Amino acid sequence: MKIEQVTPAIGAEISDIDLNHLSSKELDDIYGALIEHKVIFFRDQDLTPEAHLAFAKSFGEPEPPHPIYPSIEGYENIVLLKSGVGSKPDTNDWHKDMTFKANPPFTSILHAIQVPDVGGDTMWSNTNAAYAALPLMWQNYLADMEAIHDIGTFRNDLYFKGGIEAVNDGLKSTGSAVHKIVDTHPVSGLKYLNVNQSFTRHIIGEIQGESDRILQYLYQHMAKPEFQVRLRWRNNTVAMWDNRITHHYAICDYLPKVRHMQRVTVLHDKREP
Repeated sequence: MKIEQVTPAIGAEISDIDLNHLSSKELDDIYGALIEHKVIFFRDQDLTPEAHLAFAKSFGEPEPPHPIYPSIEGYENIVLLKSGVGSKPDTNDWHKDMTFKANPPFTSILHAIQVPDVGGDTMWSNTNAAYAALPLMWQNYLADMEAIHDIGTFRNDLYFKGGIEAVNDGLKSTGSAVHKIVDTHPVSGLKYLNVNQSFTRHIIGEIQGESDRILQYLYQHMAKPEFQVRLRWRNNTVAMWDNRITHHYAICDYLPKVRHMQRVTVLHDKREP
């Protein structure tokens, strides 16, 4: 197994490995690479649904069916993300997955089934690097702040399915969560910024205008290319990222071409101390 760093801040590509057949040591080495590099990539992986699930289960419990996205037939834990004519994606915004939950998932494993020849890249950003680059006065200012997260962008999906009643029902059933703006990674001990454009709604204790100003400053700061890596997908590329310390953006520049991905999300890190 060969591990090559992609950028100084984030990302590594792992080669000379078959995700359909992995030893315990290889799984441990993959986990170590994930913690160190925060997002890892595998090329030329003709991954079966069974192997995709088995790979995910080696890191923890797979997420149950997603509240918005469909599953692939016969595998309720594998999310179908397919965009094309008449199916515009909603992932072209910086986000951490499902921070509207009290305990957002640990990692996601995304398998490219069919991607455009050009376009449809995904970017990930290292939220520890973004925190470390903040002026000390900002680090101190944010240290004890918390923010409310809710379903955010998913309001669109609910509205188009069932109007404002579906939005209200979705907000009620899903609820909100409160997270520290600066949190600490449970394995590496690194501090990171824990806000994202899709789901972070309001800083507790601030009026709306001031909350918006602070959050917009952080979003613009976190969007610096120096903290990022960009993946050009090919069919049978697999990406795995640590959702705790990254956020990501799936670029929508390929319509009406088709982009077909399958994803398994892992709820909790079973190797976490």
